[in-house]
Amino acid sequence: MLVSVLLFSILLAALALRAWRRMDHRADRESIHRLAATQPAAPACFDPAVVADLPEPARRYFLYTIQPGTPLRTVANITMAGRFGMGTKANPNYLDMTAAQTLAMPAGFVWKMSAKRGLMRLSGSDSESWTRFWLMGLLPVARMGGDPDHTRSAFGRYVAEAVFWTPAAVLPGPGVQWALVDTDCARLTVCHDGLLQSVDLTVAPDGRPEQVRFERWSNANPETGHRLPPFGGTRAAVRTVAGFRLPTRVDAGPVVGMDPHVPGVVADVTDSDFPQE
Repeated sequence: MLVSVLLFSILLAALALRAWRRMDHRADRESIHRLAATQPAAPACFDPAVVADLPEPARRYFLYTIQPGTPLRTVANITMAGRFGMGTKANPNYLDMTAAQTLAMPAGFVWKMSAKRGLMRLSGSDSESWTRFWLMGLLPVARMGGDPDHTRSAFGRYVAEAVFWTPAAVLPGPGVQWALVDTDCARLTVCHDGLLQSVDLTVAPDGRPEQVRFERWSNANPETGHRLPPFGGTRAAVRTVAGFRLPTRVDAGPVVGMDPHVPGVVADVTDSDFPQE
């Protein structure tokens, strides 16, 4: 009798966890659909005159990344494969990873990933509203979000990523400003819904984006309290997608030199597009 009760309890727990996991997937789909719907239905086309008065590094960046006449779509889908770091600089503890992201700055993003090493499996999603990861598809190992700290941290991430993935979303306009830092660096500042984030962009002589660096609200530090440590990302190689020059390889995480340094993500881009609903 006791064994039967125990087995029944295990079955009920497994069914409950499976239903919980399916709810997460449904929330992902609904959020992705909401973000895709923010794509401009009839976007204006890029005119270089729009960036004529920007600081020279910013102007160089836009002239490199957006071809004249390109429809200014601001929502992108990106798929990638690479490595996901869960350790420190000395021991990155990488897992093999595949991921897909919908990015719609300033509205938000959804990043869905699956990672593995040996028999271990980790999967879940990250967004401006939540972080939800599961071990072996059965056990919830991270449930965060729904608070100002998470919202602020996520905002820093997707503003920085927009510089690489959705150049049209960071063109000057309401809530978006550019300032000169030095000869090859310009500072993007985005203000949205009470949030403020600055990102320093370094460009090559031809305008190719080389690195972003920013202070991201995070508790990934030895003291475990929220701070503003430096984060950054680099990109390598480009391909043209719908008139935009986008990276084919990226890496991102806390800036090298921090202790501990969490490697974050190193990934090759397998596909990217601009959804149209």
